[in-house]
Amino acid sequence: MNVLFNSSRLSELLNNLQMLTGVWVNIFDADGKDIKLFGNATAFCRHIQASSEGRRRCEECDAQAVGKCSALGKAYQYRCHAGLKEIVVPIYDQGVPIAYMVFGQLLDNTPQKLQWEETLKTLDWYGGDLLELKDAFYQLRQYSQRELKAFTEILEALTHYVLLEGMIHSTQYTDQQKLEMYIDQHYMEKLSLRQISRDLNMGTTKLCAVAKKLSGSGSVTRLISQRRVQAAKRLLLREDMPISSVAEKVGFSDYNYFTKIFKAFEGVTPSAYRKNNM
Repeated sequence: MNVLFNSSRLSELLNNLQMLTGVWVNIFDADGKDIKLFGNATAFCRHIQASSEGRRRCEECDAQAVGKCSALGKAYQYRCHAGLKEIVVPIYDQGVPIAYMVFGQLLDNTPQKLQWEETLKTLDWYGGDLLELKDAFYQLRQYSQRELKAFTEILEALTHYVLLEGMIHSTQYTDQQKLEMYIDQHYMEKLSLRQISRDLNMGTTKLCAVAKKLSGSGSVTRLISQRRVQAAKRLLLREDMPISSVAEKVGFSDYNYFTKIFKAFEGVTPSAYRKNNM
């Protein structure tokens, strides 16, 4: 079954949720992969995910949680590999889970000291500054089980809303939709025409024609760059991180090239964009 995500509307919904509640909420696909709509993670999680090993552990943990949620057929609450509380809520379409709404990066209301001690036991792999990580841990918000249950029920109601509004739905994709969704989900990775062609099971000639039709006249590379710039704009305004880190996070390994491409699309450099819009 193919699943289509309305990225702009989902991003707006998730941003509104965090603005009003302070709780991190995200969307995972049916395989437990973050569809990369929302990058505003807590400082603690940013430290954990700063290394490839940390990202690997997070992705593995997410996939396992989604698997258990799918098997249960209802919301699943757990502690992640780094000791934080998270809850996965399935999004059903015609009785089949097509995606998952996830909230967390928080603590329950047991003493933080005890939770930190348990977390430390899982961090033998961590190579960063433990004192800095501990400070970030103690900044995490705490919620009672009653509050977690209440938020879970709100998200369960929202899963029906996102389906009703068509923000997420199962469908047979057109070739243009397949390419657009693929770029939405993979723009931050190192991509090549050959890889995209293989992943979409689409010949390179046809892929280029689809890209041209989708953009009006542009290439696959231009579509990817445009998506990366869109993501960079959000990060520049929502995240307090160096511009070089923003570039790397959205898929540009070369800072100077990122600046050139950003200016080509927006008419100003990333630093000027941040300054003009803060």
